[in-house]
Amino acid sequence: MMEQVLQDFRDRIRAASGSKTPLRIRGNGTKDWYGQQTEGELLHTTAYSGIVAYDPTELVITARAGTTLREIGKALSEQNQMLAFEPPRFDGLATLGGIVASGLAGPRRQAVGAVRDFVLGAVLMDGKGDALHFGGQVMKNVAGYDVSRLLAGSLGTLGLILDVSVKVLPRPVAQQTLQFPMSETEALQQLNIWGGQPLPISASCWYQGQLTVRLSGARAAVDAAVQKLGGQTLENADSFWDSLREQHHGFFADIPAGLWRVSVPTVAVPLQLPGEQLIEWGGAQRWLKTTANANTIRAAAEKAGGHATLFRGGDKSVGVFHPLQPAVASIHRNLKNTFDPAGIFNRGRMYPDF
Repeated sequence: MMEQVLQDFRDRIRAASGSKTPLRIRGNGTKDWYGQQTEGELLHTTAYSGIVAYDPTELVITARAGTTLREIGKALSEQNQMLAFEPPRFDGLATLGGIVASGLAGPRRQAVGAVRDFVLGAVLMDGKGDALHFGGQVMKNVAGYDVSRLLAGSLGTLGLILDVSVKVLPRPVAQQTLQFPMSETEALQQLNIWGGQPLPISASCWYQGQLTVRLSGARAAVDAAVQKLGGQTLENADSFWDSLREQHHGFFADIPAGLWRVSVPTVAVPLQLPGEQLIEWGGAQRWLKTTANANTIRAAAEKAGGHATLFRGGDKSVGVFHPLQPAVASIHRNLKNTFDPAGIFNRGRMYPDF
């Protein structure tokens, strides 16, 4: 059955390349809002689903692109393991291919790394309809590029992701969440001090004068950290972190002008921008709801050593993603031309001319 699905993909892609007809790659559509407006015929991935291999002792799971996080999460939880980068699940309907293509990670990203750090291998169908294998269950560079990692955050612009092998981790034995009343400046300073110490901090959030920190790991390590840090214990902590992971938190409820995701070094001082902020990842991810224009926001991000993405809402004509430097843009175009010479995959989703 899966061979027939692959053949259908191959036929669609070859026909589209021949006519230069754009294709919109889509799983369950949980992230249709992310990126620029796309064009073209829908190419659904959900028919190509299922876990291909899972070895809990090797901490690796391989699944097809259309496999939902609900199915993957169930298999992992039975072995007390998890996708450590905590991708948003969107009621479990998000697919593995979509999570890799979007590159979205949750609260634990500050402690364990990004989506790309957990992708061990991938199978990609290119613009010629050929299935290309990269990596495996160990990291492997191909033709100078670590292609399996390049797919993370590529938004489907390089090709159709078919299979992905991902590293998983055991669930922590113990967790506890603490809260501290602090100003934004105090919170950023404290997070950087704690970040330089051997503390089992797995997530952090500052919002409206309250710093919330999650501790995860061995029971002795968590208990020792609680004793050292003090603070107030947060009840129902799992619900709090889930609200950030799934963006159900009250901060994300009302976005009249646009939600910006500003990525900066953790040591960056508070951004002098109008609007309301929520800060995660030890200070590295700063969510901003604002009416300020794109140039003002991006100038502030660049001054702080980072970049800014229009995450939700707003006027996408300003460009959702931060403009690339010419040299980097050239690399992007060369990669696109290598894998998708006819330019059919998710045309314009990352950049209008890409």
